[in-house]
Amino acid sequence: MTALLFSLGILSVGGLTTLLAWRRAQLATFCGAGSAVLAALLGLSTSGSTLLTGTCQDLTLSWQVPAGSFALHLDRLAAFFLVPIFLLTLLCALYGSEYLKNSARTRSQAPVWFCFNLLIAAMVLVTTAANAVLFLAAWELMSLASFFLVAYDHQKEEVRRAAWLYLLSTHLGAALLMALFLLLSTWAGSPDFAAFGNLTELSAGPAALIFLLALFGFGSKAGIFPLHFWLPDAHPAAPSHVSALMSGVMIKVGIYGILRICGFLPVAPAWWGGLLMGLGITGALFGIAMAAMQQDIKRCLAYSTVENIGLMFLALGLGWYAAASNLPEIALLSWAGGLLHLWNHSLFKGLLFFGAGYLLHGTGTRNLDRMGGLLKRMPTTGALLLGGSLAICALPPLNGFVSEWLIYRGLLQTGNAATGLAALYPLLLVGLLALVGGLALVVFTRLTGIALLGHPRHFQASEAHESGCFMQLPMLLLFGLCLAIGLFPAQPLRLILGVAGDCLRLPSVEIAATGLTDIGRLGLSLLGVLGVILLMAAAARRLWRRQRNKRPTWGCGYAFPDVRMEYSAEGYAELVQHHLLPTSLCPHLTGGTVQGVLPTGTGIRQESTDPVLQR
Repeated sequence: MTALLFSLGILSVGGLTTLLAWRRAQLATFCGAGSAVLAALLGLSTSGSTLLTGTCQDLTLSWQVPAGSFALHLDRLAAFFLVPIFLLTLLCALYGSEYLKNSARTRSQAPVWFCFNLLIAAMVLVTTAANAVLFLAAWELMSLASFFLVAYDHQKEEVRRAAWLYLLSTHLGAALLMALFLLLSTWAGSPDFAAFGNLTELSAGPAALIFLLALFGFGSKAGIFPLHFWLPDAHPAAPSHVSALMSGVMIKVGIYGILRICGFLPVAPAWWGGLLMGLGITGALFGIAMAAMQQDIKRCLAYSTVENIGLMFLALGLGWYAAASNLPEIALLSWAGGLLHLWNHSLFKGLLFFGAGYLLHGTGTRNLDRMGGLLKRMPTTGALLLGGSLAICALPPLNGFVSEWLIYRGLLQTGNAATGLAALYPLLLVGLLALVGGLALVVFTRLTGIALLGHPRHFQASEAHESGCFMQLPMLLLFGLCLAIGLFPAQPLRLILGVAGDCLRLPSVEIAATGLTDIGRLGLSLLGVLGVILLMAAAARRLWRRQRNKRPTWGCGYAFPDVRMEYSAEGYAELVQHHLLPTSLCPHLTGGTVQGVLPTGTGIRQESTDPVLQR
C-alpha cells in the first residue's frame, strides 16, 4: 500500500510540475510523461504482486470531510483492474510524448500532461477507494480530467460538441451513483465499504434497486448499450494515446464499479444474468454493425469498443445465470472468458488506437477514403495494425481467440445442461455471437484493406512515412503480449480464475482450465505453419522477380485506371448495409442523382449517425 501511495504521489507531483513548465513544451512533456512512466512501473509491481499472492491490504487516514475518510482497500479484484491501468499508462505516456510533438510547436503541453496524470491518479483512487465519499470524489476527478483531454482540440466545433456530450453523459451517470451510495450508506449505517458487507442479507426488492442503479450508473461510463452514445464522438476527438487509454481501461472502471457493488449484495439471481446477457449481445450486434459503416477510422474503433463491452457483459451475465442455475463450473468458465476478454481488449484495442494515431500522424486524416497504399510506406505500423485486427477478430494464435472460445464454450455448455425452453436462450446467443464475429471480419478487413492496400487516394497518403521509436515500441509490446496470451493462456487464466471465484463466491476454480493447454499447442502449431508459409512466399516472390519482368495489374479493360476505381470504405460495406442491417441503422445518402443523356459531374455523400443519439 505504501508503494501505491508513492505511485499516486509521483503522479500528483509530476502533474503539478508540468504546470510550472507552462512555456517550455519539452520540459512539460518530460515531467508529465516521465512521472507517469515511473508511477506506472511502481504501480505494476504492487498490483501484480497482490494479484499473484491474493493478499488484501488496507489503509485509512484521517480526512476532514463530512462522512468521509481516506480509506483504501487493495485486493485481487482491484489489482486485476490496476494491472491494465498501469500497463497502458506506461505505454500511452511513451507514445504520447512523441505523438504530441507537432502540436508542441504552437501550444503549451502542460495542460494535457497535467490532465493525463490526474486521470491516472483518479482511476487508481476509484479502483482502491473504500469509502463512498472518496469514491465519488475520485469518480468526479476522473470525469473532469477525461473531459479536458477529450476537448484537447477545442478549436474545432465537433470536438467541443463531443466533449460536452461526454460531460453530460458522465454526470447523468454520476447522479445515479450518488443515489446508489446514499441508499447503501443509509442501509449500512456508514459510508465505509467495510460496513457494506452487512448488506448481503438485503431482500430481493432493495437488492434489485441497488443492482439497477449500479448497472446504469456505472454502465454509462462503461459504454453499455444504449448508454454508449457519448463514446463514438469522444474517442475520435481525443488525442490517440488518450483514446487508447479511455477505450482500453477507463471504461473498464465502470465494469469494476458494477462488480464491486454487486459483491456487497446477496448472490445474484438468474434474471440479473439474463438482463446482462440481453444488453450485452444487443450492444455487441449494434456496435459492430455501426463500426462497419464509419469512414473515420477512430470512430470505427470506438463502435468496436461498444461491441467488445457487450461481449464482456454477455460473459459476466452468463456467469451469474449459470451460478443461479446451480452450474458453478460453467459460471467460472464464463467469468474467466469475460475477465480475460477485458484484459485482451485493453491490449489489442490499445494497439489499434495506437495504429490509428500513427496513420493520422503520417497522413493528417482519419478518413479511410483518403488513405490507401500505406503498407508500403509504413510497413512496421501496417503489420502491427494487421496483427491487432487479427486479435480483435478472435483468430488464433492471438489472445482474442482464447477469451471468445471460453465464452462460446460457456454458452454451449449452459444450453447442453439446461432443459426445455431454458436451453434455447444460450444456444440462440451462440448464433448471434457467431454473427458478431462475422461482422467483425467485415469491419477489420475493410479497415486494413482500405487503409493499407491499393494505391494512395490522396496526396497526404502518398507522403506518409514511419515516425519515431517511441510510437512504435508501445505497439510492438502490445502485440507481443497479445501473442503471448494466445500461445500461453493457462498462466494468466489461473490469476483470473481466482478473481472470478471471489466475485462469484465459489470455492473451486480448477475445472475451467481444461483444454487451455491444447489451445496453446494449437497456437504454436499455427504460428509454425504461418512462418513456413511466409518463408515460402518470400522465396517464391524473390524467384518470380528474377524470372519475370514487372507488369501493371490488369485494369479490367480500362486504358487509364484511376484510384477512384478502387473500393471505397462505403462500397466495401454495401453488402452488409443492404442485406444484414435494419433500415434504422443504414447510413443516410445525399446526392448521386444522374440526370440527362450526357450528365455533368455529380457527387454522393454518406453519413452514418447514431440512431440512439439522434432519435
